[in-house]
Amino acid sequence: MSGLRMNVFKAGLEALYLTSAHRLMRPYVGGVGAILMLHHVRPARHQDFAPNALLEVTPDYLEGVVERVRAGGFDIVTLDEAHDRLLAGEEGRPFVAFTFDDGYRDNAEFAYPVLKKHGVPFTIYLPTSFMDHEGELWWLVLEHTVRTQRAVTALIAGQTVHFDCSTAQLKREAFGEIYWWLRSLPETELRAYVRDLSARHGIDFRDICRDLCMTWDEVRALGADPLVTYGAHTIDHLMLAKFPEATVRREMVQSRERIEAELGRKIAHFAFPVGDPTSAGPREFAMARDLGFKTAVTTRPGLIFPEHRDHLTALPRVSLNGHFQSLRYVDVLLSGAAFAVFNRFRRVNAA
Repeated sequence: MSGLRMNVFKAGLEALYLTSAHRLMRPYVGGVGAILMLHHVRPARHQDFAPNALLEVTPDYLEGVVERVRAGGFDIVTLDEAHDRLLAGEEGRPFVAFTFDDGYRDNAEFAYPVLKKHGVPFTIYLPTSFMDHEGELWWLVLEHTVRTQRAVTALIAGQTVHFDCSTAQLKREAFGEIYWWLRSLPETELRAYVRDLSARHGIDFRDICRDLCMTWDEVRALGADPLVTYGAHTIDHLMLAKFPEATVRREMVQSRERIEAELGRKIAHFAFPVGDPTSAGPREFAMARDLGFKTAVTTRPGLIFPEHRDHLTALPRVSLNGHFQSLRYVDVLLSGAAFAVFNRFRRVNAA
């Protein structure tokens, strides 16, 4: 999200909150619940260059969210209960389910104590190669490469480009140009490119995975608490819509089988990596359903409505974005007002 778009979005959230419009709209656009999406939870890091800061929130903010959710009249439930409520179609208190993507160690170190304190159940989606410490967190490897270098040389569209990375602003510009060019490539090429780029600058991509992600032993230790549910998140965190059907099926099936073998428990839930419309679509939703997953979640923004009982493997989530760590925004997002207004805004501008 660009700086301008971020400021516009924040201004909209503020306006909805300060006018109390979100309270008036909630009965009409609030749905029956929400699935919250988080990644990293760790103490604030004051860095001038942090292009992935949207993926991390602080433990204090997480605790505030839990308290705000309960004060707002929501039940905090497991994904199994969210699934059952949708199928039953019963009227009642709205629900919230907490989910975490990628199996980061800070989920156990910083998020778990907060959630344990408040008796909050939660789900962590595991990409199995991350737990093997062979996974390619390419977006973080790219960030680390740019952060640690005063200059980066990259081959972009067949041309060698030398990026001055001597200041935070120059690092942001370099990261943005390289990142968005990479997103235009087939994912196999994207990953090979980041591996090569980082290696040429003395960085082993596996070190990022080792530093950030849990081991299988750590996964098992955390999973001993009944508050913890695990879900599958593929083997290699691939943007599935960009791969052949056989690859997609293998990523779904083998990741589930590996987690079940490691943990000795059934895995019923799935999360699509990246999860936007370019990464997961009707083919992937149908496959998750046919493979027997009870639910599958995307990163498409939105609340849960009764109609989602017919789309249990294409569920939207509400991102707890690190750029928006204000508890008043939680109220606005869970009311549904923000999604209703901004979806309307997009439709008008697209017309």
